[in-house]
Amino acid sequence: MSIKSVLCAVDISHEDDVQVLETGDKLARLDGAQLDVITVVPNYGVTLVNSYFDENFQGELVTKTKSALNDMVSRVLGEERNKSIRHIVAAGSIYEEILEAAKQAGSDLIVIGAHKPHLKEFLLGPNAARVARHSQCSVYIVRE
Repeated sequence: MSIKSVLCAVDISHEDDVQVLETGDKLARLDGAQLDVITVVPNYGVTLVNSYFDENFQGELVTKTKSALNDMVSRVLGEERNKSIRHIVAAGSIYEEILEAAKQAGSDLIVIGAHKPHLKEFLLGPNAARVARHSQCSVYIVRE
């Protein structure tokens, strides 16, 4: 199986996701595949709490997150490699946005981290498990 597109899902606020990014890059390089890196922010625009935020809060959050994602990829993989990587910032449910981005990009592989779950995640199901369960392509889960 030849991989043409890898989607690497990272949480820019989680320092252990450096390992996820490095793994996604290695897997993409094995087949000369396009590497896309995604992070997901909450969608404050459609919730009941949106009235508590400034009108452009969501837009500012996405802009700041894009900058932080770009900085993370540059720092971890280098400036030159960063130029060929597509950066995606989505807003909404983490696993749904990852699955949608993979579908839109035609990804052959999703790389995602599995963080040590808390009790509530055992009851709700962690995002990595949901992505693996519902994905149309292969999923590579990076453990801490």
